[in-house]
Amino acid sequence: MKLFACQACNQIVFFENTACARCGHVLGYLPEENDLGALEPVAGEDGTWRPLSQAAGGSSYRFCANAGQTVCNWLVPAGGDAFCLACRLNRTIPDLTEDGHLDQWRKLETAKHRLVYTLLRLGLPIVTRLEDSAEGLAFDFLGDPPDGGTVLTGHQDGLITIALREADDAQREAMRVRMGEQYRTLLGHFRHEVGHYYWNVLVRDGGRLEEFRAVFGDERADYQAALRHHYEVGAPPDWQDNFVSDYATTHPWEDFAETWAHYLHIVSTLETARAYGLSVDVHVSDDPALQAEVTFNPYAPGPFQRIAEAWLPLTYAINSLNRSMGQIDFYPFVLAPPVLEKLAYVHGLIHGAAAG
Repeated sequence: MKLFACQACNQIVFFENTACARCGHVLGYLPEENDLGALEPVAGEDGTWRPLSQAAGGSSYRFCANAGQTVCNWLVPAGGDAFCLACRLNRTIPDLTEDGHLDQWRKLETAKHRLVYTLLRLGLPIVTRLEDSAEGLAFDFLGDPPDGGTVLTGHQDGLITIALREADDAQREAMRVRMGEQYRTLLGHFRHEVGHYYWNVLVRDGGRLEEFRAVFGDERADYQAALRHHYEVGAPPDWQDNFVSDYATTHPWEDFAETWAHYLHIVSTLETARAYGLSVDVHVSDDPALQAEVTFNPYAPGPFQRIAEAWLPLTYAINSLNRSMGQIDFYPFVLAPPVLEKLAYVHGLIHGAAAG
């Protein structure tokens, strides 16, 4: 995530901000310009705003209709769609008459908007359910039914379901511990599940099955049987030699989705490191593998090697900082050479699609 500056007073502002703390200007995100704009109201036009940013070219905007629920700060052109691109992806939102659901929905939207930000930065195609009723991208945010059933987070033909309880921090952490997971976040769920969607779009429909199988294995293996085996037997003891997580061992589809999610983790975090001018220079060793300076745009085409060379030292440093505060590791994963090869495949897949 990049940093933004208020165009009225140059105060640093952040992606979810709706007002500048220094000058009080209303702020709204302009996805076309990738800018958080300081806004002035348009005289005589209630609810219409004009950004101070020169990039907006003097155009007028309104806030997404979901701004009224304080779950979105994105702008849409005046006279255009009522909802922004991120909110148009919603098929089902929580029942807001239920206690706590609005707060949970806000957490879900924060994660989803960050996901869509990254997809746009990577130039990936986003086809909504309104544009493709069979396999367009859409989200259902569902609570467990009152009859005692359980909603499962997952993906099916472009429809991503996120269980509402995942927005409850205590429940999600309890689930992480119970399942022996190293990492479980809302944003991680979104990035993983959208990986299944892009497998359909870029691999299956992009004519790249054979090269996918050469890297991840044959996805024609029985998925349900593989899932049962994983939950009954678990991952092989040497899984870290070839997979980014134990869940990635389940099936080639899950291996791809986990790898895709980690690729999004990496480029998003590197963009933040670049925005802050972070560098790593280990004083007790001159090993170049422990040095990093994030001066490049991680979303731009280029060799994956530069991403890997920056990411590994950065994670060593931040993991050490977390341990100094008594916290769990920021990035508790080992990227063995076969995992880096899979990440490089995802990198090439994404930039090939963006170029296309």
